[in-house]
Amino acid sequence: MTMIELRDTEVSPSGTNARRIALRPDEYWWGGVVEDGVQMPFRDRFYHCDMSANIRGNQATPLLLSSHGRFVWSDEPLEFTFDERDGGLTVASAGSELVFEEGHGDLAGAYRVACRRFFPPSGQMPDALNFTAPQYNSWIEMQYEPTQEKVLEYARGIQECGFPPGVLMIDDNWFEHHGDWRFHSGRFPDPGAMVRQLHDEGFRVMLWVSPFVSPDCGVYRELERKNLLVLDAQSSPVVRAWWNGQSAMLDLTNPSAVQWLKRRLDHLMAEYGIDGFKFDAGDPEYVRAEDVMHEPTDALRYCKAWAEIGLNYRFNEYRACWKLAGQPLVQRLRDRLHTWGSGGLTDIVPNGLAQGLAGYGFLCPDMVGGGDIGSFTGDDFHVDQELFVRTLQASLLFPIVQFSLAPWRVLDDEHLRYCRDAVRIRQSFASEILALAEYSALTGEPILRHMSYVFPHGGLESVQDQFMLGDAILAAPVTEQGARSRRVAFPAGQWRAEDGGVIHGPCVQIVDAPLGRLPWFRRIAS
Repeated sequence: MTMIELRDTEVSPSGTNARRIALRPDEYWWGGVVEDGVQMPFRDRFYHCDMSANIRGNQATPLLLSSHGRFVWSDEPLEFTFDERDGGLTVASAGSELVFEEGHGDLAGAYRVACRRFFPPSGQMPDALNFTAPQYNSWIEMQYEPTQEKVLEYARGIQECGFPPGVLMIDDNWFEHHGDWRFHSGRFPDPGAMVRQLHDEGFRVMLWVSPFVSPDCGVYRELERKNLLVLDAQSSPVVRAWWNGQSAMLDLTNPSAVQWLKRRLDHLMAEYGIDGFKFDAGDPEYVRAEDVMHEPTDALRYCKAWAEIGLNYRFNEYRACWKLAGQPLVQRLRDRLHTWGSGGLTDIVPNGLAQGLAGYGFLCPDMVGGGDIGSFTGDDFHVDQELFVRTLQASLLFPIVQFSLAPWRVLDDEHLRYCRDAVRIRQSFASEILALAEYSALTGEPILRHMSYVFPHGGLESVQDQFMLGDAILAAPVTEQGARSRRVAFPAGQWRAEDGGVIHGPCVQIVDAPLGRLPWFRRIAS
């Protein structure tokens, strides 16, 4: 890739695909790969990203946004470098024209223009239940051993704990074989009865699926015969290592393969009443340049093709996605560790903010307490109950909140009480969050918003541990172990705490945050 350095305001000559942009004083940038939200905003340290190499198990949009109302867009992956030594941004894109614009005021202004032009909202949203009640997932609670009995017991625990019914996802290994997508007859002897009971109790049921196919089952032989699998250079089906072993891969560039999968999924809905699907995997890292498919493609387009299947279902979830911002897809942060530090709790807010600025409004911050299975295995594992409560609080005012590890099983009475209190707070916001989701579907506006998105002149660009829910609610979760207070930056205006006290901004205050409290404040209209 050839880099061509251009002056800040110079128009790129025809045919070039690179640009050098001088950073302005007090200018900050966001964008690229969601998993790198913890590195944002970009300005004061060296940062390099090649989006074509890996989107790091999460979402990515080829968009960079500036606090000074500037943006960069390309239809293809960006490669960009922020270098604090020379105060510049170098950005390039192979095979696609770079669009660089300025004059849109601030961060929100740049986002809105880019959104309208390059990823306009569809006007549709995932099912409302995603926003009005918590989600529940079997993954950490049952790991690779979900059963009909365990699922129904889990649902009973939810209700006996006083939590409202919501979306219930049956995760990996409910099936006979990967790609077969038939209930395992031993673990799920009567799935139709199970789903009917869950529906009667107010739940909606989703199943985990992936584009992988076990190479030693009848479905594999069927797909091989129909030429619906990714092939190698010798025209044999690829068998690739992933986290569940070695599997073949559906050729998602082949419309017949997509229709084959959709018929399987639709059968599950018609036969058993399944409501939707968690579409896992599809990561670019599992696609190689030498892979042979029905249509020439690359790793990111394969990832995008997997995500497009979810547009057929109102109940869906994705973790890996290339582009498709503004679409009615639930986008989850990648699996978080059961830890306070990097990879765990401290990443939730900054990466969630990056999701919103990438155009993924309907976002979920992974499972409460963490969704990385490696954190929950081993003889020496124990649940950090304080961490569990603080992770729930940090997730509480995201558009979507999801449980897996059963709090009624792993917490003592005190910490379970804090979780019940948190869920009651969440439910008190249900109609407000739903209204924001409906507005996002029509306008593309993020639901979870960076402080400087709402308050562009407040000097809040570097504040990455608090956020706005819409324009009115400021949330400041505690992410430090043992902390019982935290520093909160209040923008201009009046802010009412949940205890009725009023804080006059702009100011920075240390606020009390005992373990049972999520600091949140409502903006009082002037």
